[in-house]
Amino acid sequence: MVWFRRRYIVYIFLIIIALWWSMDMTDFEWRKLTQIGNIIDMVTTRFLPVEWSLFPRMAYHSLVTLAMAFLGTFLALIVALPLSFLAAKNTSGTLTMYLSVRGGLSALRSIPEIVFGLIFVTAFGLGPFAAVLAIILHNIGVLGKLISELIEAADSGPQEAMRSVGATKWVGHLFSILPQIWPNVLSQYFYRFEVAIRTSLILGFIGGGGIGQQLFNHFQSFYYTAVALDIVLIMIMVIMVDFIGGRIRARVI
Repeated sequence: MVWFRRRYIVYIFLIIIALWWSMDMTDFEWRKLTQIGNIIDMVTTRFLPVEWSLFPRMAYHSLVTLAMAFLGTFLALIVALPLSFLAAKNTSGTLTMYLSVRGGLSALRSIPEIVFGLIFVTAFGLGPFAAVLAIILHNIGVLGKLISELIEAADSGPQEAMRSVGATKWVGHLFSILPQIWPNVLSQYFYRFEVAIRTSLILGFIGGGGIGQQLFNHFQSFYYTAVALDIVLIMIMVIMVDFIGGRIRARVI
């Protein structure tokens, strides 16, 4: 018991050191929070009233952002779903296949969307197409890993039952594993969809189109009342996607 307590004391000590080091490296100072009143002044004096006259145009760009996020995550799911079976230990078949696909998914996952976006904007020019490709590639890596872990955790009983009636390997995987994991797959998909909306905003800063690019342009031109409208539309969009995704998950589960 004494050794157990000492171990936790050591852990707490290491965490404190890590916190102190991180605050020192990032110039984090609590006293700077006293200046938070400046934010309130800026919001009340520069961001209000909201520039509602731009609503039709900004609503269109919001739909472009929504389309970017949906298309990117949906196509990523279509590609990631079969790859996830090759990246799971219990369905990959061979160790070589498992390591190869798992390594490829890790490589895609390790590269942020903004890096892919910079590459594709250079190659294909400004616009949503480059952003969609960036979202697709990164989410293939993320969804492939998440779904492969769901496959590995699936109950093996239905798989054995399928094999006992003469089903082929992949037919058995499809009809014994997919029904088990499908609710969780949908849950992961909608989560990544929400993340992709926020990612689309960042990609807009580098010329990826959508409301993110408009937000960047408005900030650059000090058009703060338009920035306020952009923020309102972004909040509405994310809340709607979260609500719809929650209703669909509830019906499936």
